Amino acid sequence: MAISKAKRAEAAKKAARTRKRNAAKKAAEALKAAASRKRKAAATRRKNAAKKAAPKRKAAPKKKAAPKRKAAPKKKAAKRKR
Repeated sequence: MAISKAKRAEAAKKAARTRKRNAAKKAAEALKAAASRKRKAAATRRKNAAKKAAPKRKAAPKKKAAPKRKAAPKKKAAKRKR
């Protein structure tokens, strides 16, 4: 039983569409996977850099100013006799 040319063309078109769709899906997945890989690699690099980094110096505590001398209470003038 021979298949008509029209039917064969239709089937070919359908197959081409399916192939295209599958290819697009595969490409999208590959793109996503690549992005994920890149993200993971960057995270690993950051982690390694943090491990290798020299420990940061802790800021020395600021010196407090020496306590100021309190002014001595003023002496009252002696009361004069009349």
